[in-house]
Amino acid sequence: MPKPVAIIILNWNTPAHTISCVLSITQYCDAKEYDIIIADNGSTDDSLSILKEKFPKHILIDNKSNLGFAEGNNAAFKYSIAEGYTFSLLLNNDTEVDENFLSPLINHLRQNPETVAVQPSIYYLHKKDTLWNGGSYYNKWWGITYSNNKKSRQSLRVPEQVEWLTGCCFLVRNDAVKKVGLFTGKFFLYYEDVDLSFRLRKFAGRLDYLPTSKVYHEAGVSGKQKVKNSEGELSPIIHYYVNRNKLWFLRRYANPAFMIFIFGYNAMYYSILLCYFLIRNRKQKAKFLLKGLKEGLFTPQTTIWS
Repeated sequence: MPKPVAIIILNWNTPAHTISCVLSITQYCDAKEYDIIIADNGSTDDSLSILKEKFPKHILIDNKSNLGFAEGNNAAFKYSIAEGYTFSLLLNNDTEVDENFLSPLINHLRQNPETVAVQPSIYYLHKKDTLWNGGSYYNKWWGITYSNNKKSRQSLRVPEQVEWLTGCCFLVRNDAVKKVGLFTGKFFLYYEDVDLSFRLRKFAGRLDYLPTSKVYHEAGVSGKQKVKNSEGELSPIIHYYVNRNKLWFLRRYANPAFMIFIFGYNAMYYSILLCYFLIRNRKQKAKFLLKGLKEGLFTPQTTIWS
């Protein structure tokens, strides 16, 4: 019989982060509860050899190429389901823990059969008194997905039902994933977690936020440019994925009754953002934003969710 949890960690050219993440898990969590699956997304910096040498007893999957966050993790999800694990824990490789965060998540799902997935509170790695994600929600009026990160949330001790879970860290029942499907591969990066969360809520069960379990997240490692230039710290292509996928999400899940408000808000937001990029001479960001908006609005839904 396998252990109950397969911990899924995706690596792409950041072996040092993956090593720190795995070492923190093995230091603080109960080894009887989990196996670790590291999926490498076609790294070009010898990550796979480094990780194989460092962690010969963990499971390594070579995805051969950069499949994106969605399909990269899907490869490990498929392994977890095929090998008979009860749960899968998705965990970003730029996270660390300083306590046994996993057991409370497992116990929560075991004690609450109506809940199909749960996430911990997530704090900034280099500012550990500040919440990065304290539970995530959706504003149906404006079509906004957001996290409640108010300082007052740090005193929360009881679980809460939420509307979506961040792909940074959540524990999900594999039976629920089999029922609703994996991440939508076409999303590649960003909003794939929101899409999966909405499918889980509609077809499988409840999503919960467990504030007493805690993880620390560096945030944004994969999206930062290695060489800073006039375009700023964030890679321009991020604006393509974020905004394309946001529109895909809204086209499928937004309530038509609120579409006029959603359209008005987003038209204003994107106009301001585009003007900002042009004023700052960030031509690549403007280019990728426009490309994302075009594909976000006009890609057939049958192509996205094929």
